[in-house]
Amino acid sequence: MERIAVGLAALGRPAYINLGRDLPESREVEAMRAATHAVLDEAYQAGVWWVDVARSYGLSEEFLAGWLTERGHRDVTVSSKWGYRYVGEWRLDAEVHEVKEHTVERFHEQWARTREVLGGRVGLYQVHSLTVDSPLFSDGPLIEALAALSASGVEVGFSTSGPAQADAVRRAFGLEVAGRPVFTAVQSTWNVLETSAGPALAEARAAGKRVLVKETLANGRLAVQAPPALARIAAAHGVGPDAVAVAAVLAQEWTSVAVIGPSSPGQLAANLASAEVSLAPDERAELAALAEEPESYWRHRSRLGWD
Repeated sequence: MERIAVGLAALGRPAYINLGRDLPESREVEAMRAATHAVLDEAYQAGVWWVDVARSYGLSEEFLAGWLTERGHRDVTVSSKWGYRYVGEWRLDAEVHEVKEHTVERFHEQWARTREVLGGRVGLYQVHSLTVDSPLFSDGPLIEALAALSASGVEVGFSTSGPAQADAVRRAFGLEVAGRPVFTAVQSTWNVLETSAGPALAEARAAGKRVLVKETLANGRLAVQAPPALARIAAAHGVGPDAVAVAAVLAQEWTSVAVIGPSSPGQLAANLASAEVSLAPDERAELAALAEEPESYWRHRSRLGWD
């Protein structure tokens, strides 16, 4: 399971936009902590030893840090992100759940907090949801600070969102300080409904960058509202549509790591059935035909409610 990571976006806070979350009846902190630890325990036993968190994923860093301390695991790769603040106050009905700010002040503040919580366990620190028009690209002090973090031995990357992901990927990998690239990793949305970043991600991988793929299930759409072709292929393989969707991500040669976001051990097991799926060329062609126009995909995503 070296090419799979567990992301805690759906477990580190009581509300998120994923469809079909399988959560405990109580969304209190301790209940969510226990649910997180249950998923992490099962993932570790299955050989998934990479966990992806973020400052804006509620208490995800704290939940992960507690689990690492209690279990004593030293072989887990940890990646986190900065650039959004969680402001939902652990409420399901919060008007705003997170606030974005790509400034050097926010970077220093959030990196300090991440280090405080996770110590030296973070191997990859990412700018959260970098877009092609982000102020980061013209912020010299911020770029220098990120380069300094990279020089210190922490891998520095960025995640992307929106219909212009490919442009953001190419622009970000062009950033250099003293002739050295600022970024060596990217985490982008790619799934059978949103494939537009694929060529840019392939270029990045060919250039030696690490490519993580997020939203492999399109925020749950591919599990809860599976297109007929996806459901048919899943039935033929004897797995759920989520497993086929993850297998489609892993079938991309440029994918270094596929990030899955199960909210229960049952969902984790269903996702990991992707390891049993080898897609035939005609099946891959059927899945490729499901791709939506990027603008349409991201409009649909923006309408998903926090639940």
